[in-house]
Amino acid sequence: MTRLSVNINKFATIRNARGGNLPDILKAAVDCEKFGAEGITVHPRPDERHIRYRDVLELQPILTTEFNIEGNPIPSFIELVMKVRPAQVTLVPDAENVLTSNAGWNTIENKEFLKDVCKMFKDAGIRTSIFIDPVPEMIKHAAETGCDRVELYTEAYSAQYSINREQAIEPYFKAAQCAIECGLGLNAGHDLNLENLRYFIETIPAVDEVSIGHALICDALYMGLENTIKAYLKEVRNI
Repeated sequence: MTRLSVNINKFATIRNARGGNLPDILKAAVDCEKFGAEGITVHPRPDERHIRYRDVLELQPILTTEFNIEGNPIPSFIELVMKVRPAQVTLVPDAENVLTSNAGWNTIENKEFLKDVCKMFKDAGIRTSIFIDPVPEMIKHAAETGCDRVELYTEAYSAQYSINREQAIEPYFKAAQCAIECGLGLNAGHDLNLENLRYFIETIPAVDEVSIGHALICDALYMGLENTIKAYLKEVRNI
């Protein structure tokens, strides 16, 4: 069964735009869990444009579902993850100046580095996932790093969904098959929303987890947070 992890970065973006503590990030995370979220995702960046390292440290003791920390494994990020010991860490190759994550890892060029990072986190009891484009070759090399899962970067699927959903899903279906054959778990995320989520899960039922933030928070502006999380859970559950 696919699990829904809510990325709460956008709550922090709103807070940081004004200063102070509105909205309260800790309350937002706890409320997401109360409303049915099966995980909480954060993606702290070095410039702390949204989630701050302090937020991550304060979230860890109050969460009751899976905590997933995403980010580029630079030294400060590694130190943070090792201190928090979340259920999962997702390695993302985002540069400091990008607006949002925009590419998966080249697991051929970065294999030795990823091996070292995955070993460090796995030795600490943290499940490791590698953010990756839907390219079977990259998934095969990801498997050689010792990671537990890959997270398929779904921006291309989301962008092409309304044009031709069968064509949009095809590379992801093939990538998922490759991941399964390699013995890897499967996550997915980026621009998934209420329009395109159900078809993705129906076509690729092996997805363990979807991480959704931006679209979910935008929908919550109109529908309310509780109703929105329940709506996304319906899509994930195909009901």
